[in-house]
Amino acid sequence: SLDAEGMTRFLGTLERMVDALFHYPGPIVAWINGHAIAGGCVVALACDHRLMTREPKARIGLNEVPLGLRFPPKTWRLVTHRLPAHARDRVVLEGGLYAPETALRLGLVDELVAGEVEARAYAERIAAAPRAAYVAAKAALREGVLEVGPGEEHHFREAVLPAWVTPELKTRLLAVLAR
Repeated sequence: SLDAEGMTRFLGTLERMVDALFHYPGPIVAWINGHAIAGGCVVALACDHRLMTREPKARIGLNEVPLGLRFPPKTWRLVTHRLPAHARDRVVLEGGLYAPETALRLGLVDELVAGEVEARAYAERIAAAPRAAYVAAKAALREGVLEVGPGEEHHFREAVLPAWVTPELKTRLLAVLAR
């Protein structure tokens, strides 16, 4: 229901959040215990480690393309950086919503865990690493990955963002949400 101004604010907030999570100077473990679709999947991809429930009804995926959307620039950089090359085309172009086993195979998640206790134990193990070493290694791994030039930002705002607020898109989204 957002207009162009509201969508600009929303996507700007999403891009800043992706950047903040991706560059946070410490470990971030995503515990995906239900659905992580579109923006939820993006948030998980911004984390260092992604653990997902084994619950077969849970789904994760990037369904932007089937909805007719193009990714904001930083989000696009994140997606192409975090998804393994062997699965990138399938995950982005197919836009499927994948069960845990398939999500693991496609690299959307790093590990499947039985429940919160196992997820917390994993997070505690990661957090036990010497902080300075973890932060330095993470910064080196992330350096330059999400850098977007002003031309890309301008192109997104002027040429791509308008598609995010069309009546046709809103109709498609309502149909998806109704299912």
